[in-house]
Amino acid sequence: MNMAIHKNQNGPDGKLFEGLIKRLAGSLHLYKQYFMIQLKSTMQYKTSFFLTALGQFLASFNVFLGMYFMFQRFRNVRAYGYGEVLLCCGILLMEFSMAETFARGFDQFSSIIGNGTFDRIMVRPRSSVLQVLGQRIEFTRLGRMVQAVIIFAYSLSVGTVDWSFSRIVVLIFMLLGGTALFAGIFLIYAAICFFTLEGLEFMNVLTDGAREYGKYPFDIYGKKILLFATFVVPYACVQYYPLLFVLGRGKWWYGLLPGAGVVFLLPCYLLWRVGVRHYKSTGS
Repeated sequence: MNMAIHKNQNGPDGKLFEGLIKRLAGSLHLYKQYFMIQLKSTMQYKTSFFLTALGQFLASFNVFLGMYFMFQRFRNVRAYGYGEVLLCCGILLMEFSMAETFARGFDQFSSIIGNGTFDRIMVRPRSSVLQVLGQRIEFTRLGRMVQAVIIFAYSLSVGTVDWSFSRIVVLIFMLLGGTALFAGIFLIYAAICFFTLEGLEFMNVLTDGAREYGKYPFDIYGKKILLFATFVVPYACVQYYPLLFVLGRGKWWYGLLPGAGVVFLLPCYLLWRVGVRHYKSTGS
């Protein structure tokens, strides 16, 4: 019996599992090194960092002011009260801020191709995705994230959500799924750069645009927009549907839908792989 267990642990499956664990640990260690390098580089200019982060905070604060003054005149927006809209806005702003902080390398990918940096990435024995992620970590976006946390905290004081363990779990699931969704859109943006060499501005509609109109639940924009945000780019799966569950208006399985944001990464990654296979050196 012991011999059988010992053989199974040292068999092909066991070695494969052990190899995957080592590879994952190596990738995490490399990303940690990228993270620390980027952090030390940012902290060389502390005044610039804090002023830029403050600027991000104040820019996002305008969003809050706009909503505040609107609700001073109107009591609700399509049956959503002030606290409920603030909750929606705070969650989506946190999702976007986290994606922009850690996936900024893909958003700046056109410059990585243009200056020949991707040529060096290709010859290194590490994942190209991991290396691009490590090229740029935008710590100044923490200012926007702080604003999102403040909006979220304020929504709790003026809202009427009856929080429970399941709703807290769904909230965390929303943040993870939304971050994955926006990171996937940045990945699409980078993959298109393989064919165009320059970033396409229309992609901002799916990132910055989604951040703006995602301040409110997607059903207020009409059925067509809701269908697009459900089956094409699943914003509603990480915002509208789980929000209904949190507010006590939706079915229990709505809380599972943020997983669509993680699944969305798969076709984004496949498009990235197609772009990598078609990439030709800049020659620089």
